[in-house]
Amino acid sequence: MTSSIESLTVSSVSLALDAAVLRHQAIASNIANANTPGYQPLRVSFEDQLGALGASLGQPADASALAAVTPRLERDASAPVVDSGSSVALDEEVARLSANTVHYQALLRGLSKQLSILGIAANDGKR
Repeated sequence: MTSSIESLTVSSVSLALDAAVLRHQAIASNIANANTPGYQPLRVSFEDQLGALGASLGQPADASALAAVTPRLERDASAPVVDSGSSVALDEEVARLSANTVHYQALLRGLSKQLSILGIAANDGKR
């Protein structure tokens, strides 16, 4: 049971890190195209997929169920057009970039702690 929890944790965090990297790329593209008329911003679909997976299973997911979840880029057609003719609000994108950076760092810290705990357990608590 412990190994399945560990693999689920590592798989989940790995997917979340992949989504954060993809989100960073999408936000960078949005910022780069902030003054491009008709440009529709990119968004990453990931958290919605996780929520749908959890709702469909009705129980905690396992590593095989997570295989169906993959971060995807999508155009945000619902974004309103701003003054430049683009649908990118630069201040909002910069705020998303900052939030995504903090989220990515928190995921890395969590994974590092998890691996540290496993390392201590593997060494019987010896340093």
